[in-house]
Amino acid sequence: MTVVLRIASYNVRSMKDDQAALERVVSALGADVLCVQEAPRFLFWRRRRRRLAAFGGLTVAAGRRRGGVAVLTGPGVRLLHGEGRLLESFFPLERRAVAVAVVEARGQRVAVGSIHLDLDEKARMRHAAEAFAVVQEVADRFDALPVLAGDINEQSGRPSWDHLAERLTDCYPVSPRGDGFTFPARNPHKRIDAIFAREGLSVLSCGGVEADPADLAAATDHLPVIAELEGPRGSSGETGTRRGDEPRTI
Repeated sequence: MTVVLRIASYNVRSMKDDQAALERVVSALGADVLCVQEAPRFLFWRRRRRRLAAFGGLTVAAGRRRGGVAVLTGPGVRLLHGEGRLLESFFPLERRAVAVAVVEARGQRVAVGSIHLDLDEKARMRHAAEAFAVVQEVADRFDALPVLAGDINEQSGRPSWDHLAERLTDCYPVSPRGDGFTFPARNPHKRIDAIFAREGLSVLSCGGVEADPADLAAATDHLPVIAELEGPRGSSGETGTRRGDEPRTI
């Protein structure tokens, strides 16, 4: 038996734009796991993140206030663990973080991380390496396959992107859907948002979402990206006691 997971990534610009349009786009994603960047982090941030999650029938699984990243999960997966970790500080740049949720569907475990890398190249490269290491460590702890998604703030062929693509598979080139451009939403011509997955997860498709173009332009300044990933049922679906078998959320 195989497992197909819909994992999406979306920079929502702190929900500052057309929230009705944003609700329709998030709903159209139909994601099992949604990695969010620029999640609300100021006044009533918890309430606003819950509202964002509710747009897609999801719940908040991981992420802290600082760093503005979160992972939301749907009813089709079982949440085993969630956490948020701050990355190295580069004063006076904005503090960055990684949010990680471990989910299970029909025995397949995946550790999904959400990141938003900096515009500063030195900080961006350092944080790409840190975020990958965190997601890999969490994945190892739960016998899961790592996935890292987010706003990379650079394109393929640049150091931070290539650092991730050398360790995980850049999903879009494997099975592309659409032109892949994610920024800016009103005239997309750059692919700076991506989903990277460990070998062992087959990429069935990766690209944009079928939603009203007017909604996509109005909801935020990025377009979402969504990957359909298929994983074989393996040892993680069998009986026995392993690390991380008890569900928990931090």
